Amino acid sequence: MNGNYGWGLPIQASTFAKEIDLGIYAIHGIMFAIFILWSVFFVYLLVRYRARPGVPSEHWETGTLQSMIPDLIVLGIEICLILFYALPAWSRIKMTVPPEGKSNVVEIVAEQFAWTVHYPGADAKFGRSNAALVDAQNPAGLDAADDAGKDDVVTVNELHIPLGKPTVVYLSSKDVIHSLFIPEFRVKQDAMPGMKIPVWFEPTLTGKFEIGCAQLCGIAHSIMRADVFVHTPEEYEKWLAAQHPQTQPY
Repeated sequence: MNGNYGWGLPIQASTFAKEIDLGIYAIHGIMFAIFILWSVFFVYLLVRYRARPGVPSEHWETGTLQSMIPDLIVLGIEICLILFYALPAWSRIKMTVPPEGKSNVVEIVAEQFAWTVHYPGADAKFGRSNAALVDAQNPAGLDAADDAGKDDVVTVNELHIPLGKPTVVYLSSKDVIHSLFIPEFRVKQDAMPGMKIPVWFEPTLTGKFEIGCAQLCGIAHSIMRADVFVHTPEEYEKWLAAQHPQTQPY
């Protein structure tokens, strides 16, 4: 996992990572270009209009519109970024969720200071959960009387997903606001108490990646992390089959 990070951005491991990075590079490139141009202009002014013996100072006025030309150019660039990059990218990534029938679907519940992952099992149906049933042996609070949950699997601080299809996560929180952050996938989404928020990604690489909490959530916020394991479809099915259903006695 340490190989995922270097001097620049983390490796790109999801289908929309390149699109996110394009925006980051574009914004930084434009800001760097503006910085260089203004720096050159300021140096020119300092040299061209420096105080010299026998040379009188010059005074002139420019119209309001003329003085605003640099600001209007920057504003135009920003509007183009919003219209032609930010809004289309936001719509594709945040406002559109792949259909569940063609996706791997899981539920993730954040809490101080862990991530509980709930998989629906072979029947693709999530079992009923009840906060009153939550304990160390049943972190998702699954109801053993619900037939839909008899094959459900629960992991803590581990998310296992298959390569080659989108994963849709329904994200919620037991206590305070948390934030699911997977740097290599370029995914960040707040987990809100009382809400179940969909977030999705499609991995492009197998391997081990990191989940961090990007929202200060308490005294142990810094250790609230988990691992994402991206398997080939065959490896994922083997892993899922090897897991013990949460509501069945050992």
